[in-house]
Amino acid sequence: MFVLRRILPSCIAVAESRDDLPEGWLYPEEAALISTAVDSRRREFTTARHCARRAMRELGLRAVPVLPGRHGAPRWPSQAVGSLTHCAGYRGAALARVGDIAMLGVDAEPHGPLPDRILEAIALPRERRQVEACLARYRDVRWDRLLFSAKESVYKAWNPYTGQRLEFEDADIDIDPDAMTFTARLLAPRPDLPAGVPPAPGRLEGRWLVSEGVVLTAIAVPAPL
Repeated sequence: MFVLRRILPSCIAVAESRDDLPEGWLYPEEAALISTAVDSRRREFTTARHCARRAMRELGLRAVPVLPGRHGAPRWPSQAVGSLTHCAGYRGAALARVGDIAMLGVDAEPHGPLPDRILEAIALPRERRQVEACLARYRDVRWDRLLFSAKESVYKAWNPYTGQRLEFEDADIDIDPDAMTFTARLLAPRPDLPAGVPPAPGRLEGRWLVSEGVVLTAIAVPAPL
């Protein structure tokens, strides 16, 4: 399967599943995070962590618990940068060595229209105009859902690198329907980063696809040479 690999560089380890896996398991620390969750939430959480450990093994890393860090972003081994995603019908993980990739964010969403009033809440005026134009011209893609997913990928890539939490209005997304790419212009003030850490870019480039009822978006920023 590995549809996510189609929109990520080859140096990134990818693990995916369309179904919850009976062989999935959790470390005690992970299980404690969802001790009161409903069964469906427990299953998707477990399968996403199972995918994360498969990606760790692909990179030759020892499997460790994947626990939330600042603002809820997953904490990864010090040698790695990664991203998790899950939605109805899809669970996935992407992981890379820090020497290869500096920022990584992936997101999956069901390929259907956003609920009422959500587009107005997450989109800037220019973005709404672009979504409306694309919906009128290209009817086989739910551009509103794609915009939402692209913003999620931006935030997942940005937060672990900068420690900065973004709001939906802090990224202005431009989608290329033909190239199946998108560009995010960051509107929030740049945070001060530790000495020796390259400054966060003002623009992020991403790719997208639609596969078997799921919208997938991904951003991977190469590490400086």
